[in-house]
Amino acid sequence: MKSPIILVLALLSFSLSCSPSQRMGSTETAAQREDLQATENASAKTFSSANEAEKVALTQLDKSGETTEAADRKIIRNAEITIEVPSTTDAQHQVTYIAETRGGFVVTSEAKQRESNDPAKRTLDIKLVVRVPSNQFGRAFDEIKKLAGNTPSENVTSQDVTEDFIDLEARIKTQKALEVQFLEIMRQANKIADALEVQRQIAEVRTDIEKLEGRKRFLENRSSLSTINVNIQTPKPVIAVTETGFRQSLREAVSDSISLASDLVLFFARFLIMMAPVALFVLLPSGLMIRYLWRRAKRIRLAHALATPSPE
Repeated sequence: MKSPIILVLALLSFSLSCSPSQRMGSTETAAQREDLQATENASAKTFSSANEAEKVALTQLDKSGETTEAADRKIIRNAEITIEVPSTTDAQHQVTYIAETRGGFVVTSEAKQRESNDPAKRTLDIKLVVRVPSNQFGRAFDEIKKLAGNTPSENVTSQDVTEDFIDLEARIKTQKALEVQFLEIMRQANKIADALEVQRQIAEVRTDIEKLEGRKRFLENRSSLSTINVNIQTPKPVIAVTETGFRQSLREAVSDSISLASDLVLFFARFLIMMAPVALFVLLPSGLMIRYLWRRAKRIRLAHALATPSPE
């Protein structure tokens, strides 16, 4: 009897002793899993942060590259604007001040008087050619535009000559390298004919280099300084539109008839005044002379008739 009971007690004590260890093992396993998951999450966050930092760095690098490329671009900007102002001379001084303030200058200034029958309406139309640095082009153009009460026309053009500029630089480098090679060949030339031939080739290469450098300087000048053509003029008179209708037409007809009558009276008055000297110094002496000659001829005929005997 004692052996089975002892066996049952041993089994029970074993089960009790194993259950806490199993619980502790399961608890430790869960804790390890949580730690592993936290570690994986931290690694993922670190990796994502690294990726984001790398993306931001690449974006900043791209932006800096684009900014550098944009700054190195050669763009020729030209503009032409017509402004209407009350005083063209004052506007001319203001445009000159704007150009000089922005680091530019006035290239040419041309003034022309507008034709008009009324001397009070004879105003000056002024044309200015202004050059300003390309980075001040937009500000200068806006300030000139603000001077106008009205802007009848404006035109802005841009031309990207970056590729031409890069091509010129490459061709200049090639020609200079070719010049160096010719100079080296000339040092090694033993015959006069060979030296003269190499010298002719060097002269041609130097001519090409000077032409390319001149074109390069031209593009640099045109791209660094923008041109603005400013036409300054006073507002043109507005043509009034008259109302139409029977009363208006009748009123205009009466006005035209009165004007015609006054013109006729003035015409005859001027004619009489102008003909008075002619009548006094030309017609009157001529009339007196003709009267004298006619009477003299009449007396001669009468005397001749009296002197001639009548037939019986």
